Amino acid sequence: MGTSVGTSQSFPLVSPSPACLVLFLRYNRRMNNTLSSGRETVPILDFGSQYVQLIARRVREAGVFSVLVRPDISAAELAQLHPTGLILSGGPSSVYEAGAPKCDPAIFEMGLPIMGICYGMQMFAHTLGGKVAPGATREFGRVKLAIAKDVGPAGGGGTEGGGLLAGIPHDTTVWMSHGDQVNALSDDFVTLASTPTCPLAAVGHKSKPFFGVQFHPEVTHTPHGTQILGNFLYKVCRCRGNWQMGNFIDLAVDAVRKQVGTNGVICGLSGGVDSSVLAALLHKAIGEQLTCIFVDNGLLRKNERQTVESTFRDHFQIDLRVIDAADEFLSALAGVIDPQQKRKIIGKIFIDVFKRQAANIPNAKFLAQGTLYPDVIESGHGHAGPGGGTANIKLHHNVGGLPAELGFELVEPLRELFKDEVRKLGELLGLPEHIVWRHPFPGPGLAVRCIGEITPEKLELLRAADEIFLEEIIAEGLYRSTAQTFAAILPVRAVGVMGDGRSYQHVIALRSVDSTDFMTADWSRIPYDVLARVSNRIVNEVRGIARVVYDITSKPPGTIEWE
Repeated sequence: MGTSVGTSQSFPLVSPSPACLVLFLRYNRRMNNTLSSGRETVPILDFGSQYVQLIARRVREAGVFSVLVRPDISAAELAQLHPTGLILSGGPSSVYEAGAPKCDPAIFEMGLPIMGICYGMQMFAHTLGGKVAPGATREFGRVKLAIAKDVGPAGGGGTEGGGLLAGIPHDTTVWMSHGDQVNALSDDFVTLASTPTCPLAAVGHKSKPFFGVQFHPEVTHTPHGTQILGNFLYKVCRCRGNWQMGNFIDLAVDAVRKQVGTNGVICGLSGGVDSSVLAALLHKAIGEQLTCIFVDNGLLRKNERQTVESTFRDHFQIDLRVIDAADEFLSALAGVIDPQQKRKIIGKIFIDVFKRQAANIPNAKFLAQGTLYPDVIESGHGHAGPGGGTANIKLHHNVGGLPAELGFELVEPLRELFKDEVRKLGELLGLPEHIVWRHPFPGPGLAVRCIGEITPEKLELLRAADEIFLEEIIAEGLYRSTAQTFAAILPVRAVGVMGDGRSYQHVIALRSVDSTDFMTADWSRIPYDVLARVSNRIVNEVRGIARVVYDITSKPPGTIEWE
């Protein structure tokens, strides 16, 4: 298989309903056309790699706008994006198997610089008359790469490797994750680099700006990967690097206005970074056409409701409607233990609450959601489509969960952005720092941090412990350096000693991770004295907690949330 990084595990795939899929495809086509016009754009054909967004991320970090598109996009549709170059991503399939995702062969006649990565390299080799087969030895992990010392005029007569490998040490390390490999190419190609078991680890066309690498330059495990991608963008595609988040605001505002017209838009406001930035962006775009709904589901952090009301009703003067539905949510969740069932129940009630409230909002035709691209990937709704290879790790009630019969169309202007880009957008829109840099909070709220059965008692204990943990992290100046910090309450009790007596009370798990994209994360090395102080405060101040533990599991193999 042309296995891409992160796809070695097997997870079940969930197909969205036909109605949701149609809305998804229409939305992406419309947004891609709007956001890519009038700028340098490097589309990425998404063949299903779980970490394909890392490619887009690296391209944007280099100052060039990138957009993920479906793998079978036609050359005619691709031309509408006015691409400067094109990247073919990795993926879990084998190009020679029936049903494997394919690209339109006409894209190779567009005159565009093209770079294939892993499966993407195998795809263009397969399409252009080469041969792809299972390798004699599968390569996973770090591998020594030897760059050819004399590669000739590959890539249209440019510098060494057509510029792709310019400045890269002749002996370097790259990250491989593949079973298949290209074992034959036409005489139009030359070898740029090889490994002991992969003779064609990097190749270039003699007269056209086509390049392929079997390794993954987008991951941090390839030390010079960022430079290789930069070489493709600047030496091969001749990009100027003019992508800035400020440009996104103007284009996104224009796209929203064109999409919604004079209709009303409902925005589900949670108080988290994503929905807050979404609300601010929509308010800038359509003003009084926006109505924000904040649902108090009884699963919120401490003082969440007051913070939201103060920020958006008082500061931004947005039409904010607060719905107290705590009893409805908690009654439906009583006795439920399975985390996916919790999410489904919360999603259904969330939609029901919106449906009732929408009846009181005239001209409401659109529902805005703060979906980010990592949400799309982890929910199994990547550009490769159902069955394209993207793993379904968890279900979000705000991704692909809008029932067609509800009658709303989706507005998701943040869908192609990463978390750090959303924070930058929030700063530019004038959101206060404590909102922009707030740690992520899951859509289902404390339901997925209250492990096992949810009860009002456990929720109150959890809120109090979570607040103490955050207070100490902020006091130590660690909040901005950690990506997500929270407490979870476990479905077990532990023996303790309180005063002169024996106690048998709840256990709190502390979780803090460092991450840039939330697709991968490492546990935070919080100083022992800080953890000791947090533990001491929780046990002494929160009556009902007997023990505190610290989670040192990275992602993967664990997820960031406990459920």
